[in-house]
Amino acid sequence: MSGTEQQEKLLDELYDQTIEGKEVPVQSLTAELLKLGMEPNDVLFKGLIPALEEVGRLFEEGVYFVPEMLIAAKAMQGAMGILKPLIADQGIQPVGIFVMGTVHGDIHDIGKDLCNIMLEGAGFEVIDLGVNVPAERFVEAIQEHQPDALGMSAFLTTTMPMLKTNIDVIQRAGLRDMTKIYVGGEPVTLEYSKSVGADGYAPTGSALVRDLKKLSLTP
Repeated sequence: MSGTEQQEKLLDELYDQTIEGKEVPVQSLTAELLKLGMEPNDVLFKGLIPALEEVGRLFEEGVYFVPEMLIAAKAMQGAMGILKPLIADQGIQPVGIFVMGTVHGDIHDIGKDLCNIMLEGAGFEVIDLGVNVPAERFVEAIQEHQPDALGMSAFLTTTMPMLKTNIDVIQRAGLRDMTKIYVGGEPVTLEYSKSVGADGYAPTGSALVRDLKKLSLTP
């Protein structure tokens, strides 16, 4: 078996193991591909990202649920721990900056964290503001980081109104045109996202990355 054939075989295994959320094999396969001379970016974009996109598709179709997504994301995170320093050493610039946070009054972080993993895998520098983020903090983050896009998550119907509140505060600060604003979370819908004045709606991390690709913000 040639070196190229061996790389392709291992990439297929990496894809399958990531979908199944096998953390240790995913890290081992990542390390093995690097030893065979594969570029870190190729391991990421030919193996890991397609796998997590498939996990996102399975979730959207109701085949996978949140636990399966979390397991797959954790497996990918382990591989990212190996790849990110190597990608940084190569001087590869991020495709963009994305600020992310869960709105004030809401401490849910699962959806936000899944999006972050997908965004980092797609080449974004992610500024995670955490949970229970007040509107003023989003304003400060836009001023400080000048992100290409900003994401706000609301997991509860009681915290959904904060999405509009935050967008209004950003508007009053004169920063609305500086960045694209995405909203998401369990009760949030496409119609609701339009009603609050968001630029986009992200039901899943994979859907968010797909939409960013349309804006030419990802490879």
